[in-house]
Amino acid sequence: MSTTREISFRLNGSEQHAIVPVRLHLVDFLRAQYQLASPRVGCEHGVCGACTLRVDGKLVRGCLFLAVQADGRSIETLEGITQSGELRDLQDAFVSRNATQCGFCTAGMLITCGELLADGRSHDREAIREHLSGNICRCTGYEAIIDAVESVIKQRGRGRAV
Repeated sequence: MSTTREISFRLNGSEQHAIVPVRLHLVDFLRAQYQLASPRVGCEHGVCGACTLRVDGKLVRGCLFLAVQADGRSIETLEGITQSGELRDLQDAFVSRNATQCGFCTAGMLITCGELLADGRSHDREAIREHLSGNICRCTGYEAIIDAVESVIKQRGRGRAV
C-alpha cells in the first residue's frame, strides 16, 4: 500500500498537482506546500473553526479533511476569497468594529460569516450567534464580530427587501 498519492485540484482558482502523504490533513498541506496563512491549525479536532475553508463551495474543517480528499475538487481559502472581493465589505466591517483582535480566528470567522451572508436574507443577532457557534474566538470578540456581520447585513439590505 502506497503512503503517498498524486492529486489534482483547483486552489483559489488555479489548477494544482501534488504528491501528498495519504494521512496529511488539508490545512497542514496548504500551509506547508503553498504558504497559505489563513487556514490556521487550532484544536486539530474540528471544534474551533480556525481551519475553516471551502471545498466545492461548502465549508469544511481543514484539520479533519485529508489532502488526498482534495483530488478533483475546488479549494478556496480566505486568500482566494479576498482576491475575488467577495467579502470586502465584511472584512472592512471586521476592521472598523475591531472584530479582528488577535486575528487567529479571523479567517475562519470571515469564511463562516460569508456563508451566512450569501443567502441574502436578513438575520438577527441570535441567528448570527447560532451560525458562528462552531467557531471559537479566544479573545472574546464575539460582540464585535456580531456587530460587524449585522452592519454588513444592514448595508447589503439597502435598496432591496430583506
